[in-house]
Amino acid sequence: MKPVLQVALDFLNLNRALKVAEEAVAGGVDWLEAGTPLIKSEGLDALRQLRRKFPRATIVADMKIMDAGRIETEAAAKAGADIVCVLAAASDSAIRECVEAGKNYGARIEADLIEIKDGDLERRAKEIEKLGVDYIGVHCAIDEQMQGKEPFAKLARVRGAVGVPVAVAGGINSETAPQAVKTGANIVIVGGAITKARDPLEAARRIKKTLATGKAVKSEYFKRVSLDEVYKILKEVSTANLSDAMHRAGDLKGIRPVWQAVKMAGPALTVRTYPGDWAKSVEAVDQASCGDVIVIDAAGVGPAVWGELATHGAIQKKIAGVVINGALRDSSEIRKLKFPAFSTLIMPSAGEPKGFGEIGSPIVINGVRVSGGDWIVGDDDGVVCIPAGKVVEVTNRAMGVLEQENRLREEIDRGSTLAKVIELLRWEKK
Repeated sequence: MKPVLQVALDFLNLNRALKVAEEAVAGGVDWLEAGTPLIKSEGLDALRQLRRKFPRATIVADMKIMDAGRIETEAAAKAGADIVCVLAAASDSAIRECVEAGKNYGARIEADLIEIKDGDLERRAKEIEKLGVDYIGVHCAIDEQMQGKEPFAKLARVRGAVGVPVAVAGGINSETAPQAVKTGANIVIVGGAITKARDPLEAARRIKKTLATGKAVKSEYFKRVSLDEVYKILKEVSTANLSDAMHRAGDLKGIRPVWQAVKMAGPALTVRTYPGDWAKSVEAVDQASCGDVIVIDAAGVGPAVWGELATHGAIQKKIAGVVINGALRDSSEIRKLKFPAFSTLIMPSAGEPKGFGEIGSPIVINGVRVSGGDWIVGDDDGVVCIPAGKVVEVTNRAMGVLEQENRLREEIDRGSTLAKVIELLRWEKK
């Protein structure tokens, strides 16, 4: 079969899903998937509306059936689904029930291998093929994508194990869609690269072309990165994006930039010092590596523990910036130097270099623990700390937030408001 392009409509709002679906179909999408979030939010009416609006389209119901295979398959088929998805992790009995119900009601069955362990992948794929499913799906879950994972190694293994058509999903975009086909996918499932695009029609058309030509097209967004690439993304996303990605955590409250239009990102070198004792702050410049952010806890009070001369040294060492829970001075000169500096206070007086304190020990700033190697990001809104062990996941989630905002902005600019686009009243807590 020719490569099929399927769009995953993973929305909570049916109206938004229908609008994007219309543009995606115009751009060449072959199959429309009512994603699990959409079905959970809107019920099977989502399938009915898609069938009504697109009577000739192939509609996939991503039901993620785990039990009650017959009744759920029947319900989805009667609501308009051509293909119904069951989890490969379901019992053999549940999958058989889906297959038999599909035959009764004219629906094909896809089994999704999501969360099947690596060691069981080929074995389970062969088992569910024998149970009579029409398609097998290889799926890198969204939460795994945020850790920098991708589906292609598993796709190659499954393709070599079964004869039925294989679908693949997991962060696929115009750069990776040709790789999906080359690795053996018959059905390429794309989500955010179409549904979060400013122009879903053009995005669908671009990906459809890559499937036909086998030539990748560079994608600015809709990519997930590994540790080696987080710096580039952290310089692009905002602290607001990061705060959303961390469920409103990580904000070093009360710390503000010395100058506007500033952007800073890098691993932390921590300093704990006494109010006004600037010795360890200055010594940290000598210990810091290129790209580090010096984070100083001076108890949130003055006198200043940083100034122009320390800044000149930091620039020579190519330090990314300084964050001070306390005071700095020489703010005018620091602005002229355009060195990323953030502090609680600005004042003219400095203390004495007594040498109390530590460099490299964990500190706590307004309830947020900062350890050496944690990532620090600052911009006009303030400063956010990302724990070192979560930096890849948080970075990727923040990019997802940015992509979603880009799409919402486009919908608003077409003549709406945020409250209307996201149907805010409907989602207020009851």
